[in-house]
Amino acid sequence: MDLRALLSIPYLLEAEAVETEPGEWLVRLAYPELPGCTAEGVVVEDVLKNLERQRIEMIVRLVEAGRLPPVPRQPLASSDPLWTARDLGLSDRVTALLDARTPQNRT
Repeated sequence: MDLRALLSIPYLLEAEAVETEPGEWLVRLAYPELPGCTAEGVVVEDVLKNLERQRIEMIVRLVEAGRLPPVPRQPLASSDPLWTARDLGLSDRVTALLDARTPQNRT
């Protein structure tokens, strides 16, 4: 399975609101199938973006180390991990790895 497919795998998302002090709440999100892939904060959209960055960076690190991330289900055919990586402002290294593998760039 190539990097594009691995980044298109849908993982279960856990979400919870946590009261840190009386009347003060934060959102905690996690991909429990990717150990250690969690994020928390006040604004749910920001927390989700942070979690997605972590997911992509974790999968790329595993692939670069010659290891596969958990593959609990098939990749989504409609996913565009290159767009997601660029939208999240990930490093040029991640974008370049994905861009080099797009069908139009294969010869």
